[in-house]
Amino acid sequence: MTESTSLAQRLHATALPLWEAQLEHPFVRGIGDGTLEEERFRRWVLQDYLYLKEFARIFAWAVAKADRLESMGWYATVLDMTLNTEMELHRSYARRFGITEEELEAERMWPTTRAYTDFLVRTAADGDMADLLAALLPCAWGYIVIGKALAEGPRPDDDRYADWIEQYASEEFEGAGSWLRDELDRVAGAEVSEARYRRLEEIFLTSSRYELLFWGMCWEGEAWPDPS
Repeated sequence: MTESTSLAQRLHATALPLWEAQLEHPFVRGIGDGTLEEERFRRWVLQDYLYLKEFARIFAWAVAKADRLESMGWYATVLDMTLNTEMELHRSYARRFGITEEELEAERMWPTTRAYTDFLVRTAADGDMADLLAALLPCAWGYIVIGKALAEGPRPDDDRYADWIEQYASEEFEGAGSWLRDELDRVAGAEVSEARYRRLEEIFLTSSRYELLFWGMCWEGEAWPDPS
């Protein structure tokens, strides 16, 4: 890793084809031009609500594992915002698609959502802070990349999709993503061994793969095999 290339940038470069595939996915493009069928987006709203519950657990682990008070405070703030602000915003947003709070709570995780969140929580529990950050960045950073890319195009006529783009392209989200990237570089240290890098790379790639699979799941639909 050169002085001009951060660890986060190096990981991003490795996963770039997966991130580009997300930008080209018909689900993402459908949000951007406002043509995405509402039923497909409803799938995302329902499954992402369940995802957010588990995503919050990662920040709980981050609070426990942080090596300095500044970081502990930042993770604690994000945890509080996720549980007490973002979840309510998600419920409010769901209502715009005719989804009740009861429907959100009754929804069952689909296989990809379960596999992705289990991977994230296990990595946060078993790994160190660098592992944890490498696992969550493809979501926290990836949505910013998508939001900003879509914001460069015409505003969708459907305000619900336009608001989605505006949220993830916002300075607030960009600031959080920047902080997390800097934090990964800090906790990993200036000298990262090849073996250590390969582990972080595999974690980052796995989360990036799941991000792409999540869009595919919401586009195609998914179900558990019938036990009967």
